[in-house]
Amino acid sequence: MTKYFKVAEHVFSLEMPDSCSLWPRLTQYDPFLIDEPADAPLFHLRLDTGEYSAAEKREIVYDAPTEDGETVIRLYKEEGGWSFDMSPDKSIPFHCHMRSNEDFSDGVLYLDNRRVSEALFGINNSLMLLFAFRTAPLGTLELHASMVSNAGKAFLFMAKSGTGKSTHSSLWLKYIPGTELMNDDNPVVRVWPDGRVIAYGTPWSGKTPCYKNIEAPVGAFVRITRSPENRISRLNLLQSYALLYSSCSGFKADKAMADGLHASLEQAVTSTPCYELECRPDEEAARVCSAELLK
Repeated sequence: MTKYFKVAEHVFSLEMPDSCSLWPRLTQYDPFLIDEPADAPLFHLRLDTGEYSAAEKREIVYDAPTEDGETVIRLYKEEGGWSFDMSPDKSIPFHCHMRSNEDFSDGVLYLDNRRVSEALFGINNSLMLLFAFRTAPLGTLELHASMVSNAGKAFLFMAKSGTGKSTHSSLWLKYIPGTELMNDDNPVVRVWPDGRVIAYGTPWSGKTPCYKNIEAPVGAFVRITRSPENRISRLNLLQSYALLYSSCSGFKADKAMADGLHASLEQAVTSTPCYELECRPDEEAARVCSAELLK
């Protein structure tokens, strides 16, 4: 069985056996489900129930250090394409493996065990990776951020894990009327040729279930940092670029991907304000931030 989905106007597909018990557990994708399109999807992921065997010759090209509780991803270059080893935590062995072709348009996922939690992890992370890598040259940024909407615009809060971006979103939801949570971990922003910078909900939202097929023009990007005082300041272009660059997904050593990300980031920061919010996790922080962004 193959199902088709549309996220940020990009169509992709997932193929698994009809009888696969994982289908009913993927309800987060339901808001993005579409009928089979006339044109081929941008990328396709297939679950292979066979045994995975790593290529004899492959070169590791990405293996970033992670904190406890963070996803671990290793990326390898091999003949004809790429391969990924994935784990939900560095204390857990790699049981999820994906192999893709050169342009990330076709991926195959292999699972070493039948644990449902790890299988769902493998599917979600494989789709997120293919989406980020495949769409990077197409004016698309998959960001690590918590995103709310208010007054018809989207506001994206970015910070290191555990710093408080989700907390700040929750403060807006509690204290700033008209606020809606759009996504709490992996929203997508598209930079369109006509200059629009539009944010989209996705099926990927971290630990907070928030899988909404909604969109809004981006009102601002905000870096959250902890401080004993609540104050907000506008970032310059270089600071803005650094903020978005550090928050977007993509294999930046790949030239086509890097060029696409650079073009999107440049357009985003020249047309959309970026701020730094130094704050406490309290009501006043939300009011200080919203007063500046909504004025």
